[in-house]
Amino acid sequence: MIDFDKSMQRLRAVNGYLGSAVLNYSGETLYIDNDHTGTDIPYSASIFNDAFRMVTESSLDVGFSEASSIEAKTHDGHVFLINSAGEFGQDNFAKINVFAIFRDDGNVALAKMIMDKAAKTMSQELGRI
Repeated sequence: MIDFDKSMQRLRAVNGYLGSAVLNYSGETLYIDNDHTGTDIPYSASIFNDAFRMVTESSLDVGFSEASSIEAKTHDGHVFLINSAGEFGQDNFAKINVFAIFRDDGNVALAKMIMDKAAKTMSQELGRI
């Protein structure tokens, strides 16, 4: 079984971190950390997951590959969703989406790198189940 808490530990330590979630391909929440925000993270993550799937569909329609991430930058923060299909291609079971919210003054570049690595690692672990 995947230890989501351990997988997300490095992300929680990044400056500006407010909350995160891990979702499966269909948008079900597998992990949530909303201790530092009053936001309904599962709901927000599901909305971003739907938007991500629409962007992916549009990307495929114009002949590009699937989207790998989406980001909303506001005056006071950043919201990300990073997708990873690991090494398992079309296997939807192994697809993981990592959602996170950061303050605008947070270390956004580091957060993206950590989220991408965590998503790939969790996806690979799911693929072995």
